[in-house]
Amino acid sequence: MTNPCAASNTPVDALYREHRSWLHSWLQRRLGDSWAAADLTQDTFLRVLAAQQARTLPSLREPRAYLLTVGRRLLVNHYQRRDLERAYLEALANLPEAQVPSPEQRWLLLETLQALDELLDGLPRPVRRAFLWSQLEGLGYACIAERLQVSERTVKRYMAQAYEYCLLVDL
Repeated sequence: MTNPCAASNTPVDALYREHRSWLHSWLQRRLGDSWAAADLTQDTFLRVLAAQQARTLPSLREPRAYLLTVGRRLLVNHYQRRDLERAYLEALANLPEAQVPSPEQRWLLLETLQALDELLDGLPRPVRRAFLWSQLEGLGYACIAERLQVSERTVKRYMAQAYEYCLLVDL
């Protein structure tokens, strides 16, 4: 029987031991928050571990460059989630008192918005915007075309692309 407490010799284990504190410092300089940097550092290594388990982890000749790439993507996602949360809280502040959701409902709605944001992250920005305006605001294609400064035909293509993406996305 193997000892679960024994040191691991996996590539991710070595990568973690050698580069975790460096990545944490890099993220902390950008975020100005040690706790958020620690979370993103762990998320980075979870992504690396998942890639290793899926056998999609590339050969790492430059491990810091790879970690920076993953870390930057997570940093962008962090800022997007923060902006999304801020916009949601601003929208809540503008609601009449009787329509303000409970703290539990707010949490569920924010989690749903973040999941939707992550789901649509693989779409080009104009496609994502067209889809969200259509689905969340109920805008018609003509209005979306005007906002995006494209033709209605382009909006139809965007919507078809978004629907196809949603149907094929691996959840």
